[in-house]
Amino acid sequence: MNSERTPAFPSRLPNVGTTIFTVMSALATEHQAVNLGQGFPDFDCDPKLVEGVTAAMRQGHNQYPPMPGVPVLREAIAAKIEALYGRRYDAGSEITVTAGATQAILTAILCCVGPGDEVIVLEPCYDSYVPNIELTGATVVRVPLVPGTFRPDFDKIAAALSPKTRAIIINSPHNPSGTVWSPADMRRLDELLAPTNVLVISDEVYEHMVYAPLRHESVARFPGLAARSFIVSSFGKTYHVTGWKVGYVAAPAALTAEFRKVHQFNVFTVNTPMQHGLASYMQDAAPYLNLPAFYQAKRDLFREGLAKTKFRLLPCEGTYFQCVAIDQLAVPERDLPEADFCQWLTREVGVAAIPLSAFYGDGFDQKVVRFCFAKKDETLSEAVRRLASL
Repeated sequence: MNSERTPAFPSRLPNVGTTIFTVMSALATEHQAVNLGQGFPDFDCDPKLVEGVTAAMRQGHNQYPPMPGVPVLREAIAAKIEALYGRRYDAGSEITVTAGATQAILTAILCCVGPGDEVIVLEPCYDSYVPNIELTGATVVRVPLVPGTFRPDFDKIAAALSPKTRAIIINSPHNPSGTVWSPADMRRLDELLAPTNVLVISDEVYEHMVYAPLRHESVARFPGLAARSFIVSSFGKTYHVTGWKVGYVAAPAALTAEFRKVHQFNVFTVNTPMQHGLASYMQDAAPYLNLPAFYQAKRDLFREGLAKTKFRLLPCEGTYFQCVAIDQLAVPERDLPEADFCQWLTREVGVAAIPLSAFYGDGFDQKVVRFCFAKKDETLSEAVRRLASL
């Protein structure tokens, strides 16, 4: 008799399988497709950043750092937020360095949400939000952004608020649509939440990818919102080092104290030499101040190429994602569901994209797919060449 038996147990996330990003990246590799699916650059970061990390290692910064993060990095983050958005966060009690933005979002949710609570998410949304909420035993309340424009529908958000609402997750610039919230949007959210105790988790990882004439409207600019918000950002997105998995959370001291209670037990600390390297690199603001122009040039190059195809371009105000409608293509595959179309596009045309339906709980299909243009110019040009046949 075989004595080996792995006990069965109820899954905490029974509805979660392999993500669409993993599926599409694997398919792109298998078919040697140009991968415009998953959101990461195919070019290197600034060598100075790597040199800074190398120097930190050689200087002996290889042991555990303080739990909230290396002080010099937290000071640099606080200075950056104050310079850009006019709010001073205390580096000691209000800034925490995290293992990327995804861990930051999970930790923010775990520290304030529990069974019986409700959390509002605005769909389409990043795929970690809902499973994170489900792990707490809370209820996910899905509110759709306006189809086509992906702007917030404040009447629907107001209707979704209840005495059980613990938090709302917002994301601007928005993945997957590239929409950027306006000052009026932020003020409306502030007015809506003012009489409530609802917390805000503000996913601002694309804060440095907002294109002229717009600017990023961080919740830090709005005192009423800032007082109830966890702001999440990502060095990986800003400095082209997504694999480093380093980000941060800025929040009022009372919220940060609760955040750190969870952070110290689910991560404890974050890679020491990378924190020192980032702190050194942040002394020069030019890399993040120049990032909008850098990505705007890539966006414009990609959009100019796509404009010559039958893809219908949707607006891209921020992020490094371009959404396109497929309903006017000259191929019969345009009638496929978005997910099937993306698989066909990868296999037969050699360009990987992500279906927008993957960002909705019910798989809402608008015949729209998302491309990532955080790529070398030659990569984008090759993708456009392949897509021209459609």
